[in-house]
Amino acid sequence: MERMLAARLHVPSRTLRLEQVPRPQPGPGEVLVKVEAAGVCLSDVHLIDGTLTPLLLRDDTVTLGHEVSGTIAETGAGVTTWTPGQRVVLYAGETRDGRTYTRGVDYDGGWAEYALSAADALIPLPDSIPFEQGAIIPDAVSTPWGAITETGAVRAAEAVGVWGVGGLGVHAVQMLRAIGACPVVAVDPNPVARERALAAGADFALDSADPGLREAVAAATGGAGLAAAFDFAGVPAVRGQAVSVLAPKGRLVLVGLTDQPLTIPDGTRFSYLQQRVLGHYGSDMPVALAQLLRLVQAGRLDFSGSISGVLPLSQAAEAVARLERKEGNPIRLILRP
Repeated sequence: MERMLAARLHVPSRTLRLEQVPRPQPGPGEVLVKVEAAGVCLSDVHLIDGTLTPLLLRDDTVTLGHEVSGTIAETGAGVTTWTPGQRVVLYAGETRDGRTYTRGVDYDGGWAEYALSAADALIPLPDSIPFEQGAIIPDAVSTPWGAITETGAVRAAEAVGVWGVGGLGVHAVQMLRAIGACPVVAVDPNPVARERALAAGADFALDSADPGLREAVAAATGGAGLAAAFDFAGVPAVRGQAVSVLAPKGRLVLVGLTDQPLTIPDGTRFSYLQQRVLGHYGSDMPVALAQLLRLVQAGRLDFSGSISGVLPLSQAAEAVARLERKEGNPIRLILRP
C-alpha cells in the first residue's frame, strides 16, 4: 500500500504530528486530489491550542487543512465529471445527512500529499489563478464574502465596520469596497493591520484602543453610525465596542469564532434601537466559490498580496507557530507538499 506524508492532530492531547499514513483510495462518488497548496488558518491554531474542538469527528486524530487546491489524481467508481490532471479547489466542507462537516476538522483535510473529496465538493480552478491563491478562497475569502453578501446583506453606500484586519478581515475590506459599501471603517489595535486595511481599500483605519473611537466613527458616518459591523476577531470586547457604534436597526455579524459568552452592554438601548446580532459560519460554497473565482479571473479582486509565505508540508508546525506569534503579520501562510 502506498503511503504519504500528512500533518495530523491528535485531538485528546492537542499534539500535531507529521506521520506517514496510507494514501487514501477514492470510493464511489469520490476523487483523490494531489495537493498543491493548503492554507494555514487561525482556526487550525485554535484546534491545536484547544480553543476549538471538532464536533463530528469519528476518530481521535484528523489531518488538518480546510483550504486546499490541487489536481485530480484518481477518480472513484461512477465519477464522470472529473479527469486526472484537472486543476481544482476543494470545498471547505461537505453536507452529510443535513449536517455540515468541515474539512480538516470533522474529517481529513489537505495538510497532506493527497486528499479525498466527494465529487460534488470541488470546483475547477482556472489556469490563470495560482494554486496558492486558489487554496485560500474556500475560507479566508469565501467566509467573509458570505458574511457580507448573505448574512450581513450589505448594500451599496451603507456604512460598514470591520473589526480585526487579519486573514479574513483584510479580504472583507477589499470585498466591501468592491460592492460599494461606504464608508468602510477598519478597526484593529495593530498599526501594521491598519496600514494593510487602508491599502485594501478602507476609508478609515482606527485603533480599537483609542478612547475616541466612538467619536471617530460618528465623524466618519456623519453621525449616523454603522449599518453593519463585522467581528472577525472573535473577541468579546470587540463585540461590545461594535454594538456601541451601530446605527438604529444596525446589525452585528459574528464571524470570528470564540468559546466566550456573548454579552450586550446595554440591553435596553439595543432593543430600543432594534439592532440585531447575527451568527455566521462559512459560506454557500458552490455559489460563493463560483462567484469569487469569476471575480478574480476578471481582475475585479486580487489576492496575490495575501500569500505571506510558502513553506513545505514538513514545516507545518513552524507555520502554525509563525501564525500564532503573528511573526511578520501574515495574512495567509501556505503549505506545499
